[in-house]
Amino acid sequence: MSNNTISRRRFVKDLALAGGAVLAGSGAAGAGEHSKRDRLHVACNSYSWLVFYRRENRNFPAELDAGLGELAASKLDGYEPGANNPQELDRLGPLLKKHGIEMRSLYVNSVLHEPAKAEQSIESVLAIASEAKILGTKIIVTNPSPIAWGGAQNKDDAQLRAQAAAMNKLGRQLKAMGLTLAYHNHDIELRNAAREFHHMMVGTDPAYVTLCLDAHWVYRGAGNSQVALFDVVKLYGSRITELHLRQSKDGVWAETMCDGDIDYPALAKRLLEIGVRPHIVLEQAVEKGTPKTMTPLEAFSKSSQYTRDVFGAFA
Repeated sequence: MSNNTISRRRFVKDLALAGGAVLAGSGAAGAGEHSKRDRLHVACNSYSWLVFYRRENRNFPAELDAGLGELAASKLDGYEPGANNPQELDRLGPLLKKHGIEMRSLYVNSVLHEPAKAEQSIESVLAIASEAKILGTKIIVTNPSPIAWGGAQNKDDAQLRAQAAAMNKLGRQLKAMGLTLAYHNHDIELRNAAREFHHMMVGTDPAYVTLCLDAHWVYRGAGNSQVALFDVVKLYGSRITELHLRQSKDGVWAETMCDGDIDYPALAKRLLEIGVRPHIVLEQAVEKGTPKTMTPLEAFSKSSQYTRDVFGAFA
Protein backbone atom coordinates (compact mmCIF):
# COMPACT_ATOMS: atom_id res chain seq x y z
CA MET A 1 0.00 0.00 0.00
CA SER A 2 1.49 3.33 -1.03
CA ASN A 3 1.77 6.45 1.11
CA ASN A 4 -0.57 8.12 -1.39
CA THR A 5 -3.30 5.62 -0.52
CA ILE A 6 -2.78 6.31 3.17
CA SER A 7 -2.95 10.05 2.49
CA ARG A 8 -6.21 9.59 0.67
CA ARG A 9 -7.74 7.77 3.62
CA ARG A 10 -6.51 10.48 5.99
CA PHE A 11 -7.94 13.22 3.78
CA VAL A 12 -11.33 11.52 3.66
CA LYS A 13 -11.45 11.30 7.45
CA ASP A 14 -10.40 14.94 7.85
CA LEU A 15 -12.90 16.47 5.46
CA ALA A 16 -16.29 17.86 6.29
CA LEU A 17 -17.69 17.10 2.87
CA ALA A 18 -21.26 17.16 1.79
CA GLY A 19 -23.67 15.93 -0.84
CA GLY A 20 -25.18 17.59 -3.88
CA ALA A 21 -28.17 17.53 -6.14
CA VAL A 22 -28.64 16.22 -9.64
CA LEU A 23 -29.13 19.38 -11.61
CA ALA A 24 -29.92 18.18 -15.11
CA GLY A 25 -32.01 20.82 -16.77
CA SER A 26 -31.25 23.46 -14.11
CA GLY A 27 -28.61 26.14 -13.78
CA ALA A 28 -27.69 28.67 -16.44
CA ALA A 29 -29.98 28.74 -19.44
CA GLY A 30 -29.02 29.23 -23.06
CA ALA A 31 -26.56 27.74 -25.48
CA GLY A 32 -23.91 27.04 -22.85
CA GLU A 33 -26.30 24.86 -20.86
CA HIS A 34 -27.40 22.99 -23.98
CA SER A 35 -23.75 22.29 -24.76
CA LYS A 36 -23.20 20.95 -21.25
CA ARG A 37 -26.18 18.60 -21.53
CA ASP A 38 -24.99 17.29 -24.88
CA ARG A 39 -21.41 16.51 -23.88
CA LEU A 40 -20.16 13.45 -22.02
CA HIS A 41 -20.70 13.80 -18.28
CA VAL A 42 -17.30 13.65 -16.57
CA ALA A 43 -16.98 13.81 -12.78
CA CYS A 44 -13.98 14.01 -10.48
CA ASN A 45 -13.23 12.56 -7.06
CA SER A 46 -12.51 14.90 -4.16
CA TYR A 47 -9.12 13.29 -3.54
CA SER A 48 -7.76 14.64 -6.80
CA TRP A 49 -8.53 18.24 -5.89
CA LEU A 50 -7.23 17.76 -2.36
CA VAL A 51 -3.78 16.68 -3.52
CA PHE A 52 -3.54 19.20 -6.35
CA TYR A 53 -4.46 22.00 -3.94
CA ARG A 54 -2.07 20.67 -1.32
CA ARG A 55 0.91 20.94 -3.64
CA GLU A 56 -0.03 24.62 -4.13
CA ASN A 57 -0.08 25.04 -0.32
CA ARG A 58 -3.83 25.46 -0.51
CA ASN A 59 -6.60 23.76 1.45
CA PHE A 60 -9.41 22.48 -0.75
CA PRO A 61 -12.07 21.95 1.96
CA ALA A 62 -11.33 25.37 3.42
CA GLU A 63 -11.75 26.87 -0.06
CA LEU A 64 -14.62 24.62 -1.09
CA ASP A 65 -16.72 27.34 -2.74
CA ALA A 66 -13.82 28.62 -4.83
CA GLY A 67 -12.59 25.09 -5.44
CA LEU A 68 -15.89 23.90 -6.85
CA GLY A 69 -15.90 27.03 -8.99
CA GLU A 70 -12.59 25.90 -10.46
CA LEU A 71 -13.94 22.38 -10.90
CA ALA A 72 -16.84 23.75 -12.93
CA ALA A 73 -14.53 26.06 -14.88
CA SER A 74 -12.42 23.04 -15.87
CA LYS A 75 -15.48 21.65 -17.68
CA LEU A 76 -16.09 18.91 -15.14
CA ASP A 77 -19.77 18.16 -14.62
CA GLY A 78 -19.75 16.11 -11.44
CA TYR A 79 -18.07 15.76 -8.06
CA GLU A 80 -17.62 12.53 -6.10
CA PRO A 81 -16.93 13.41 -2.46
CA GLY A 82 -15.94 11.18 0.39
CA ALA A 83 -18.17 11.06 3.46
CA ASN A 84 -17.86 9.63 6.95
CA ASN A 85 -21.31 10.46 8.32
CA PRO A 86 -24.61 12.01 7.21
CA GLN A 87 -23.82 15.29 8.95
CA GLU A 88 -21.11 15.94 6.38
CA LEU A 89 -23.85 16.27 3.77
CA ASP A 90 -24.99 19.70 4.95
CA ARG A 91 -22.51 22.02 3.30
CA LEU A 92 -21.91 20.73 -0.19
CA GLY A 93 -25.40 20.70 -1.70
CA PRO A 94 -25.94 24.47 -1.97
CA LEU A 95 -22.43 24.93 -3.37
CA LEU A 96 -22.93 22.28 -6.03
CA LYS A 97 -26.19 23.92 -7.03
CA LYS A 98 -24.49 27.31 -7.15
CA HIS A 99 -21.82 26.01 -9.53
CA GLY A 100 -24.06 23.73 -11.59
CA ILE A 101 -22.32 20.52 -10.53
CA GLU A 102 -23.96 17.12 -10.05
CA MET A 103 -23.14 14.45 -7.49
CA ARG A 104 -24.10 11.18 -9.13
CA SER A 105 -21.82 9.11 -6.89
CA LEU A 106 -20.34 9.18 -3.40
CA TYR A 107 -17.31 7.42 -1.93
CA VAL A 108 -17.45 5.95 1.55
CA ASN A 109 -15.18 3.71 3.60
CA SER A 110 -16.38 0.52 5.26
CA VAL A 111 -15.07 -2.22 7.56
CA LEU A 112 -16.64 -5.46 6.39
CA HIS A 113 -14.13 -8.26 7.07
CA GLU A 114 -14.84 -8.38 10.83
CA PRO A 115 -18.39 -9.58 11.60
CA ALA A 116 -18.42 -7.66 14.89
CA LYS A 117 -17.80 -4.39 13.06
CA ALA A 118 -19.52 -5.09 9.75
CA GLU A 119 -23.07 -4.51 10.97
CA GLN A 120 -22.21 -1.12 12.41
CA SER A 121 -20.34 -0.20 9.24
CA ILE A 122 -23.28 -1.22 7.06
CA GLU A 123 -25.64 0.91 9.12
CA SER A 124 -23.28 3.86 8.79
CA VAL A 125 -23.08 3.50 5.01
CA LEU A 126 -26.87 3.20 4.75
CA ALA A 127 -27.37 6.36 6.81
CA ILE A 128 -24.98 8.30 4.57
CA ALA A 129 -26.58 6.82 1.46
CA SER A 130 -30.05 7.81 2.59
CA GLU A 131 -29.03 11.46 2.81
CA ALA A 132 -27.05 11.28 -0.42
CA LYS A 133 -30.04 9.86 -2.29
CA ILE A 134 -32.10 12.91 -1.37
CA LEU A 135 -29.41 14.99 -3.02
CA GLY A 136 -29.44 12.97 -6.23
CA THR A 137 -26.76 10.33 -5.73
CA LYS A 138 -27.26 7.03 -7.56
CA ILE A 139 -24.02 5.11 -6.93
CA ILE A 140 -22.40 4.38 -3.56
CA VAL A 141 -18.74 3.44 -3.99
CA THR A 142 -17.03 1.63 -1.15
CA ASN A 143 -13.53 0.26 -0.67
CA PRO A 144 -13.65 -2.19 2.25
CA SER A 145 -10.80 -1.23 4.55
CA PRO A 146 -7.77 -3.51 4.87
CA ILE A 147 -6.64 -4.90 8.19
CA ALA A 148 -4.29 -1.91 8.42
CA TRP A 149 -3.75 0.84 5.87
CA GLY A 150 -0.17 0.54 4.69
CA GLY A 151 0.30 -2.76 6.52
CA ALA A 152 1.55 -6.08 5.24
CA GLN A 153 -1.31 -8.12 6.73
CA ASN A 154 -3.62 -9.96 4.36
CA LYS A 155 -7.18 -11.06 5.07
CA ASP A 156 -7.55 -14.80 5.54
CA ASP A 157 -10.23 -16.93 3.91
CA ALA A 158 -12.69 -16.52 6.78
CA GLN A 159 -12.35 -12.76 6.61
CA LEU A 160 -12.79 -12.74 2.84
CA ARG A 161 -15.96 -14.83 3.12
CA ALA A 162 -17.30 -12.55 5.84
CA GLN A 163 -16.51 -9.47 3.76
CA ALA A 164 -18.25 -10.86 0.69
CA ALA A 165 -21.34 -11.71 2.74
CA ALA A 166 -21.37 -8.19 4.18
CA MET A 167 -20.97 -6.70 0.70
CA ASN A 168 -23.98 -8.70 -0.46
CA LYS A 169 -26.03 -7.51 2.49
CA LEU A 170 -25.05 -3.89 1.95
CA GLY A 171 -25.71 -4.10 -1.77
CA ARG A 172 -29.10 -5.72 -1.24
CA GLN A 173 -30.19 -2.98 1.16
CA LEU A 174 -28.89 -0.22 -1.10
CA LYS A 175 -30.74 -1.72 -4.04
CA ALA A 176 -33.95 -1.68 -1.99
CA MET A 177 -33.35 2.06 -1.60
CA GLY A 178 -32.95 2.48 -5.35
CA LEU A 179 -29.17 2.83 -5.15
CA THR A 180 -26.27 0.88 -6.66
CA LEU A 181 -23.29 -0.44 -4.68
CA ALA A 182 -19.97 -0.32 -6.54
CA TYR A 183 -16.94 -2.16 -5.14
CA HIS A 184 -13.63 -0.25 -5.35
CA ASN A 185 -10.09 -1.47 -4.74
CA HIS A 186 -6.56 -0.15 -4.39
CA ASP A 187 -3.39 -2.18 -4.97
CA ILE A 188 -3.47 -4.16 -1.72
CA GLU A 189 -6.41 -6.26 -2.94
CA LEU A 190 -4.29 -7.49 -5.86
CA ARG A 191 -1.77 -9.23 -3.60
CA ASN A 192 -1.62 -13.03 -3.35
CA ALA A 193 -3.07 -13.80 -6.77
CA ALA A 194 -5.59 -10.97 -6.28
CA ARG A 195 -7.58 -13.26 -4.02
CA GLU A 196 -9.40 -10.43 -2.23
CA PHE A 197 -10.33 -8.62 -5.43
CA HIS A 198 -11.56 -11.74 -7.19
CA HIS A 199 -13.56 -13.00 -4.21
CA MET A 200 -15.37 -9.67 -3.96
CA MET A 201 -16.54 -10.39 -7.51
CA VAL A 202 -16.95 -14.18 -7.54
CA GLY A 203 -18.25 -14.34 -3.97
CA THR A 204 -20.95 -11.69 -4.39
CA ASP A 205 -24.21 -11.47 -6.28
CA PRO A 206 -24.01 -9.29 -9.43
CA ALA A 207 -27.55 -8.14 -8.67
CA TYR A 208 -26.29 -6.45 -5.51
CA VAL A 209 -22.59 -5.72 -6.02
CA THR A 210 -21.22 -3.95 -9.09
CA LEU A 211 -17.66 -2.85 -9.87
CA CYS A 212 -16.09 0.57 -9.78
CA LEU A 213 -13.15 -0.24 -12.04
CA ASP A 214 -10.19 1.80 -10.87
CA ALA A 215 -8.08 1.17 -13.93
CA HIS A 216 -4.76 2.38 -12.59
CA TRP A 217 -4.95 0.65 -9.22
CA VAL A 218 -5.60 -2.63 -11.01
CA TYR A 219 -2.73 -1.85 -13.39
CA ARG A 220 -0.32 -0.93 -10.59
CA GLY A 221 -1.46 -3.64 -8.19
CA ALA A 222 -0.75 -6.25 -10.86
CA GLY A 223 2.81 -5.01 -11.34
CA ASN A 224 2.04 -2.41 -14.02
CA SER A 225 0.18 -4.86 -16.23
CA GLN A 226 -2.32 -3.93 -18.92
CA VAL A 227 -2.84 -7.66 -19.47
CA ALA A 228 -4.25 -7.89 -15.94
CA LEU A 229 -6.41 -4.80 -16.45
CA PHE A 230 -7.99 -6.07 -19.64
CA ASP A 231 -8.43 -9.54 -18.13
CA VAL A 232 -10.46 -7.92 -15.34
CA VAL A 233 -12.62 -6.25 -17.99
CA LYS A 234 -13.05 -9.60 -19.74
CA LEU A 235 -14.01 -11.34 -16.51
CA TYR A 236 -16.21 -8.70 -14.89
CA GLY A 237 -16.92 -6.11 -17.57
CA SER A 238 -20.68 -6.51 -17.40
CA ARG A 239 -20.58 -5.47 -13.73
CA ILE A 240 -18.74 -2.18 -14.27
CA THR A 241 -21.01 0.72 -13.32
CA GLU A 242 -18.30 3.30 -12.59
CA LEU A 243 -14.84 3.94 -13.97
CA HIS A 244 -12.06 5.73 -12.08
CA LEU A 245 -9.44 7.20 -14.41
CA ARG A 246 -5.80 7.96 -13.66
CA GLN A 247 -2.77 7.90 -15.95
CA SER A 248 0.95 7.40 -15.44
CA LYS A 249 4.06 7.65 -17.58
CA ASP A 250 6.88 5.18 -16.96
CA GLY A 251 5.10 4.12 -13.78
CA VAL A 252 4.76 7.61 -12.25
CA TRP A 253 1.40 9.36 -12.04
CA ALA A 254 1.10 11.98 -14.76
CA GLU A 255 -0.05 15.53 -14.13
CA THR A 256 -3.06 15.07 -16.40
CA MET A 257 -5.01 12.42 -18.22
CA CYS A 258 -3.03 11.86 -21.41
CA ASP A 259 -1.49 9.13 -23.55
CA GLY A 260 0.65 7.05 -21.23
CA ASP A 261 1.09 3.66 -19.61
CA ILE A 262 -2.57 2.64 -19.89
CA ASP A 263 -4.10 2.47 -23.36
CA TYR A 264 -7.33 4.28 -22.53
CA PRO A 265 -8.56 4.42 -26.15
CA ALA A 266 -8.36 0.62 -26.19
CA LEU A 267 -10.19 0.42 -22.86
CA ALA A 268 -12.94 2.71 -24.14
CA LYS A 269 -13.24 0.60 -27.29
CA ARG A 270 -13.49 -2.61 -25.29
CA LEU A 271 -16.18 -1.26 -22.97
CA LEU A 272 -18.23 -0.09 -25.94
CA GLU A 273 -17.85 -3.50 -27.56
CA ILE A 274 -19.41 -5.19 -24.53
CA GLY A 275 -22.12 -2.54 -24.25
CA VAL A 276 -20.94 -0.99 -20.98
CA ARG A 277 -21.09 2.79 -20.47
CA PRO A 278 -20.11 3.44 -16.85
CA HIS A 279 -20.21 6.65 -14.86
CA ILE A 280 -16.81 8.27 -15.51
CA VAL A 281 -14.88 9.80 -12.62
CA LEU A 282 -11.42 11.33 -12.92
CA GLU A 283 -9.02 10.50 -10.12
CA GLN A 284 -5.76 11.95 -11.39
CA ALA A 285 -3.37 12.49 -8.48
CA VAL A 286 0.21 13.38 -7.63
CA GLU A 287 3.07 11.43 -6.10
CA LYS A 288 6.86 11.70 -5.97
CA GLY A 289 8.03 12.39 -9.51
CA THR A 290 4.75 13.78 -10.83
CA PRO A 291 5.50 16.89 -12.94
CA LYS A 292 4.39 20.25 -11.54
CA THR A 293 3.83 22.55 -14.50
CA MET A 294 0.17 23.52 -14.17
CA THR A 295 -2.33 24.98 -11.76
CA PRO A 296 -5.19 22.70 -10.67
CA LEU A 297 -7.54 24.50 -13.07
CA GLU A 298 -5.14 24.02 -15.98
CA ALA A 299 -4.49 20.37 -15.17
CA PHE A 300 -8.14 19.39 -14.79
CA SER A 301 -9.14 21.36 -17.89
CA LYS A 302 -6.69 19.26 -19.89
CA SER A 303 -7.83 16.07 -18.18
CA SER A 304 -11.51 16.69 -18.82
CA GLN A 305 -10.86 17.46 -22.49
CA TYR A 306 -8.70 14.36 -22.97
CA THR A 307 -11.32 12.20 -21.29
CA ARG A 308 -14.05 13.48 -23.60
CA ASP A 309 -11.81 12.97 -26.62
CA VAL A 310 -11.27 9.32 -25.64
CA PHE A 311 -14.66 8.43 -24.15
CA GLY A 312 -16.88 10.80 -26.15
CA ALA A 313 -18.82 7.94 -27.73
CA PHE A 314 -20.15 7.08 -24.25
CA ALA A 315 -22.33 10.20 -24.21
